[in-house]
Amino acid sequence: MMSATPTKYSFGMIGLGTMGRNLLLNLADHNVGVAGYDKDPGKITLLAEEGAGKPVQGFTDLTQFIDSIQTPRSIMLLVPAGKIVDSVIEELRPLLAPGDIVIDGGNSHFSDTTRRAAVLREAGFHFFGMGISGGEEGARFGPSMMPGGDKLAYQVMQPMFEAIAARVNDEPCVTYIGPGAAGHFVKMVHNGIEYGLMQLIAETYEVMKRGAGLDNAAIGEVFAQWNAGRLQSFLLDITKDIFAFRAPHTDHLLLDDIKDEARSKGTGMWTSQVAMELEVPVPTIDTAVAMRNLSKYKGLREQLATLYSNPAPATSAAMERGAFLSNLEQAFYFSMVVTYAQGMHLLAKASAAYEYNLQLADIAKIWRGGCIIRSSFLNDIFNAYQQNPGLEHLLLDAQVAAVVNEAVPGTRQIVAAAVAGGISLPAYAASLSYFESFRSARLPSNLIQAQRDYFGAHTYELIGHEGVFHTQWTPVHEDAANKQSVQEDPEKRTEEPVIPNK
Repeated sequence: MMSATPTKYSFGMIGLGTMGRNLLLNLADHNVGVAGYDKDPGKITLLAEEGAGKPVQGFTDLTQFIDSIQTPRSIMLLVPAGKIVDSVIEELRPLLAPGDIVIDGGNSHFSDTTRRAAVLREAGFHFFGMGISGGEEGARFGPSMMPGGDKLAYQVMQPMFEAIAARVNDEPCVTYIGPGAAGHFVKMVHNGIEYGLMQLIAETYEVMKRGAGLDNAAIGEVFAQWNAGRLQSFLLDITKDIFAFRAPHTDHLLLDDIKDEARSKGTGMWTSQVAMELEVPVPTIDTAVAMRNLSKYKGLREQLATLYSNPAPATSAAMERGAFLSNLEQAFYFSMVVTYAQGMHLLAKASAAYEYNLQLADIAKIWRGGCIIRSSFLNDIFNAYQQNPGLEHLLLDAQVAAVVNEAVPGTRQIVAAAVAGGISLPAYAASLSYFESFRSARLPSNLIQAQRDYFGAHTYELIGHEGVFHTQWTPVHEDAANKQSVQEDPEKRTEEPVIPNK
């Protein structure tokens, strides 16, 4: 026992890694008596050292841990997503009593959360999944939290979570997200947006270094200036710090010694997969996932670099430095807005598909503090959805449209100059192409439908006509060319050819 502590604790944590330990200490700072469990004695020792003088106790025995928590118990799991969560739940079940609350605070796939909720509900337990963002510092001093599922269980925990959450304008960055796996779904999309923003920052670094020839000091200064203005965000804030951090006992940046191979834990990929299943385009996020995968092929990239020549960078030649940086700031702002817009669009579509009843204004509100994707622009997102909760797409908001229109010319110049100079800016290009396509009243997709009908008889629809049609594109006899047959049901195609009126 680390101090004078209660005999029974108000809250239990299973998994005392960085996030679990820091969240537990955050609760203890708010005078919540907490117990922690981990099989690793070293983590119990670390909890004891950091929790000295606080109402916190660590256990390596699961039964003792369970017995130390007041009933009905409230226990959070912060363990790696996947089978480990199921394994821990199976260990817990015989030790719990009906009415106990189990919270999965990890990055579980939302489909797993749906399944676990059904199983535990049938067994008489309360369960909800809660996405937690903010990393090590956020967990310790105030994260953004996204709980979803059993609402009654959340209401029991609400005062505790509101006490430890980050605060913006004295409002806690936690709110009930919705039923089922809504909390983990929203956290997944949060992470997808995070992937996109991080890729954009990496490409910004690349184009400043290779395109404009800026050194690390100048690049760091640009990021610092941006972070002091409308682009202010957690990710830019840490990026400026990275550009000031020197490797130990050297005069160069640690960044220059880090391998250019980016890792991931899968949440970005999940976002892309679900978006494709729901037929929601999120190309900036997709590209960010793909680029992390591509980065791992270091040996292949080195071989290809010797085989294919690279043109001289054209960005700095095409425009003077001041104009280049001004355009780049616009391009980053534009692409950042588009990345958030893709994520919010996915949330809106998923809310309808899964009956989550997501309140997008509330989600933007709790993302403004504590979380990895917090930024000044989230205030604009909050305002857009607060004024119009049914807004179909963020780019339809008048205020957002105004700033996007201002930033489009600079974005086009940066992407064009990078292409001419052989500099890869895939997330920037994906953001721009997404915008150019969505603002097009007519796309060339009619040709795709014609091709599908040609090779697979998949039918097509005609402008100004009801029903679906199929054409015999290759003549089977003299007068068969260019004739359509009406097909009201794809399985019941009519044989009589009909040529629609023009």
